[in-house]
Amino acid sequence: MRKTIEIFGKIDGITILLYLFLVFFGWINIYASMYNDDITTSIFDLSTKYGKQLLFIGISLFVAFVILIIDWRFFDTLSFVFYGITIISLISVLFFSEETGGANSWFKIGNFKIQPSEFAKFTTSLALAKMFSLNKKNLFSFRSMTRKYTVILIPFFLIVLQNDMGTALVFTSFILVFYREGLSGNVLIILLVLFALVLSSLLIYPSIVAIFFTSLIFIIYHFSSNRVRSLKVSSIVAIVSNVIIFSTGYLYNHLLAPHQIERINILIGKDFDPQNAGYNLIQSKIAIGSGGFSGKGFLHGTQTRFDFVPEQSTDFIFCTIGEEWGFLGSFIFLVVFTTLLLRIIFLAEKQKSQFCRVYGYSVACILFIHLIINISMTIGLAPIIGIPLPFISYGGSSLVSFTMLIFIFLNLNSYRMDILR
Repeated sequence: MRKTIEIFGKIDGITILLYLFLVFFGWINIYASMYNDDITTSIFDLSTKYGKQLLFIGISLFVAFVILIIDWRFFDTLSFVFYGITIISLISVLFFSEETGGANSWFKIGNFKIQPSEFAKFTTSLALAKMFSLNKKNLFSFRSMTRKYTVILIPFFLIVLQNDMGTALVFTSFILVFYREGLSGNVLIILLVLFALVLSSLLIYPSIVAIFFTSLIFIIYHFSSNRVRSLKVSSIVAIVSNVIIFSTGYLYNHLLAPHQIERINILIGKDFDPQNAGYNLIQSKIAIGSGGFSGKGFLHGTQTRFDFVPEQSTDFIFCTIGEEWGFLGSFIFLVVFTTLLLRIIFLAEKQKSQFCRVYGYSVACILFIHLIINISMTIGLAPIIGIPLPFISYGGSSLVSFTMLIFIFLNLNSYRMDILR
């Protein structure tokens, strides 16, 4: 345990202020999304979402304080223990969960639900940071990389089995952490090419895509200087590309749930369904667009008040911001959130320990992908996959887990001058 003077003297105040702003701004918008002037209830009424969210905020602040007074070695030493507990909970939820929104991701305890996959984000970050700190000499050897990828892939596939592709997608953000630690930029290029292959295979006949990519590969081979070596590489790339192209359709139709396929088809223009799967997106765009420059005003959003947008307190909370606070309010929110991300990266770069730096970048990457996907989802740039907006969306598991994610890093940062490994 640490003395109170040490806690407030070494903890980064700027990050805490940004965190508090986002949390209470989130609560205001949750209140607005549930507000009904015909029904008068206390803001502390636990039968309402805004009442429950206040309770979650209180729990989160208590958890944050406890984290700050703990010695950093607690998180370093027990990184794999926390990770192991999370893996057990992710396996358990497959058998003892209640289906919500098509996903089996929640344990139900009374009137409350706990989502283990939310906590997997910070425990995986700790485990990955520990792996990097234990393998400093051969960071990118095959054996070392296999171990690191395994740490990420185990929770990823367990969450996929829960039919929660949105949360699983968050784990792909760890590739940016690898890039910061020295992974070749060619890997990112390969991933972008793979994405292009998959997307084009969904939009165009696979045979046409295969002919185009195979031709492109051998045109590049024709102009290469080392023909012998390039022929082997080109042949392997061509074979792998064709396997991906022709297997995409099968995996797409058998791995994803029907409602996820429908949403992606609407996004890429293969389907149009304004009454069912496309309804959320249409109403979301109307809500955000109707806010104009300065918004309709707090509690005056018509789309919000009359429940035109489903899930507006959770996945579509940005609609409330756009409608009631307008472009100006949305811009201020994005500036504050971006400032938080940059602050975390700034502090991560100052770390003398690789464990702390990797964990800090993991925090930033997780928050970043949540922000990008959630907002893209509400404006039609990404499929509706069900992913919360950090600190803003309603939900106890997400708020507590994001709080733990940030405050563990603030704890590690406060020991920056003491941690040298």
